[in-house]
Amino acid sequence: MSKEKAIFAGGCFWCMVEPFEERPGILSITSGYTGGHVDNPTYDQVCGNYTGHVEAVEIIFDNTIISYSELLELYWSLIDPTDPNGQFLDRGDSYRPVIFVDNENQRNIAEASKEKLQSEFNKPIIVPIEDTQTFWLAEDYHQGFYKKNPKRYKAVHKARQRFLTFQRIKRKLSKSKKIS
Repeated sequence: MSKEKAIFAGGCFWCMVEPFEERPGILSITSGYTGGHVDNPTYDQVCGNYTGHVEAVEIIFDNTIISYSELLELYWSLIDPTDPNGQFLDRGDSYRPVIFVDNENQRNIAEASKEKLQSEFNKPIIVPIEDTQTFWLAEDYHQGFYKKNPKRYKAVHKARQRFLTFQRIKRKLSKSKKIS
């Protein structure tokens, strides 16, 4: 086994946990905050945009079972990579999408993945790729939220999925207009 870490911000961390956690090779996934300038930030501070942090998930994975590239593919499918002001219903700086890389190899893979994805969009992919910073654990009630609050999670997840499906259809229609 070879452990590696990936950190992704993509809107509310509640919706980022389950899709990754269900994959073989995921050893742990933690909700937290990163990218800011305040030590030990709280949820209220982060959501109030006082800290510069984003909500993110830290994924520890076995890269002999699941690759960083596969995690990136899943990540791109969970977000709107053209929206710099948050994700879906979650608006504001603390919900912006960011890929945090742990090393140069991850940076190269992430850059290539982002470049490939750009060919599918008419608008620029705005997701920055930044060096990993201190990852601060979110409060306990945020950990495993989808298991602790299944009804609330299901409603949020359903709305997010509808939006993503709409975005994919819109992209396909836009591409077919360009071809004809």
